[in-house]
Amino acid sequence: MNSHLFPHIGKVIASTGSRHFPRMLHDLILTQLAVDATHIRQMRVDPVGLTSSRSELKTTKEPGLMAETVFSEHSAAPASDLPIAAEPTTADTSQLHLTRRKDGYRYVISVYRSDQSQRFSAHERSLLQDISPVLMPMVENHINALQPASIETESHPEIAPGTQQGLETLRQRFSERLQQLQLSLSNRETEVCIGLLAGRTAPELAEQLQLKVNTVESYLKRAAIKLGISGRHSLMRWMYLPEDSVAMPGSSSAA
Repeated sequence: MNSHLFPHIGKVIASTGSRHFPRMLHDLILTQLAVDATHIRQMRVDPVGLTSSRSELKTTKEPGLMAETVFSEHSAAPASDLPIAAEPTTADTSQLHLTRRKDGYRYVISVYRSDQSQRFSAHERSLLQDISPVLMPMVENHINALQPASIETESHPEIAPGTQQGLETLRQRFSERLQQLQLSLSNRETEVCIGLLAGRTAPELAEQLQLKVNTVESYLKRAAIKLGISGRHSLMRWMYLPEDSVAMPGSSSAA
C-alpha cells in the first residue's frame, strides 16, 4: 500500500459517523482510480449454515438499511444518468464492487463511471482490491456508528456524533492494537499518535495540545521506539495493516 494514502485513510477514519464520511471515502478512492460516483450500502442477508459464494447470498428488502452515494464534482454526466445499481453486478465493466459479509449483513462499496465505454481495466480492479482490506472495515464502522445496535453503544449516549465519534473509534482501535501487542504508551504519546493517524500535522497537534512542535515530534519518536516502528508512515502501516501482518516488537523496544 502506497504511503501517500495514509493521511487520506486517517481523515476517513476520523469522519466516521459524520456526513463527511462518504465524500472522504470517495476522495480516498479517487487517489487510486478515476470514478464518477461512489455508493456504499448495508443489506441484510439470510443466514446460511455453510460458507456461501457471493452469488448465493439472498438479500431481503428492509427500509431501515443504509445507502449513501457521493458524486464527483467534475463528473462527465449528471448524477441522474449514473447507473447506480440496486444490486452489485459484474456484467457491467463500467462499475466495480467490493463486498464484505459480517453478522448477517452485507456491506458493499460500488464505484461507477458515467461513460460505459470507459471500462475499468484489470489493473484498476487490482488497485481497488489492494485497498479493500482498509475500505470495507471503515464502511462497516461508519454504518454502525449511524445505526448503533449494540448495547454497549446504546449505553454511552455521551459520545458525540460526527467527527468526535470518528475520533473515539480511532482511539478505541488504537488501544486495541496496543493491547494485542502488550504495549503501553503515555497519554501524550497516545494523543500524538491518534492525532497523526487522524490526518493532523505536527504543527496542528502542537497548537491543539499547547505544545511546541519539537515536543510533539519527541513524543512521536518515543512512541515509535516503543512500537518498534520508524516514523509517521510506519505508524499508519502499523495501524491499518491486517492484524496478522503486524510484527511483534522486540522486548527491548517495547519497554
